[in-house]
Amino acid sequence: MSAWFSYTVFTVVVVLASTALFFFTLTRGALLMRGAMGRLSHDASHVYPIYSNMRLIRLIDWQPIISAILLFQYSNLVSIIVHGLRRDQLQGKQVLITSCAFGNVMPRVTQAAIDSGASKVLVADIIQNELDHAERKLTAHADKTVYTQDNAIAMKQADCSVSANVMFFLLHELPHHLKVEALNEAMRVLEPGGKLYLGEFHRPRPWVLRALSWTYFKVFEPFGLALWNTHDPVLQLQAMPGVSCERHTVFFDNFQVIVATKAAA
Repeated sequence: MSAWFSYTVFTVVVVLASTALFFFTLTRGALLMRGAMGRLSHDASHVYPIYSNMRLIRLIDWQPIISAILLFQYSNLVSIIVHGLRRDQLQGKQVLITSCAFGNVMPRVTQAAIDSGASKVLVADIIQNELDHAERKLTAHADKTVYTQDNAIAMKQADCSVSANVMFFLLHELPHHLKVEALNEAMRVLEPGGKLYLGEFHRPRPWVLRALSWTYFKVFEPFGLALWNTHDPVLQLQAMPGVSCERHTVFFDNFQVIVATKAAA
């Protein structure tokens, strides 16, 4: 029994360490390497390889993996957004998804928008491989989806051109100075009365969970901790003229969905 237990513990440790090394290499490790090589100047330099390499996208975008990363709160977070979209008046309107996301959030959001009467769902991402991957998920709605390679901090969409905008776990990956620009753009493209649905990490209440989250960000997501204080999306959004916010938190405040409404004309 003792030998079996030791072998089991050793195997678990090796698997966890290998998984951590794998994700570190493809997240913060990649940023460190690009910085050392002087390759952080182009628009997509902050994008991790797991979001740009098609083989890695297909390998990692598996619902159980994505749900586990978000501590199995993924479905709850998406449901908050979906329920909001279903209550919105979207007849004949356009809905924007700013940046593709792993898991089933895009099919669920697209279905909810169409059920609410949206005439078109625009999918925008800076990485073409992400758009190609997303298109495979949304084949059932091919007649109502449009894909455009676009930068969240400088969108091609016209002012006041969409009624709803969904941004799911993008901000924590952006360098701090780009977070504000992305939020400004997200609100710019909204028509008066339109809503931004923003899913993100949040500062947990329990100290144990807070310590674990802090460690996770320090190791894997160097731009995420600012969401707890200096770059709290609610504070940034409410500083914009005519924007009001609702914050919904789940799992001891570890995650949040912010609904920001642009004042009606």
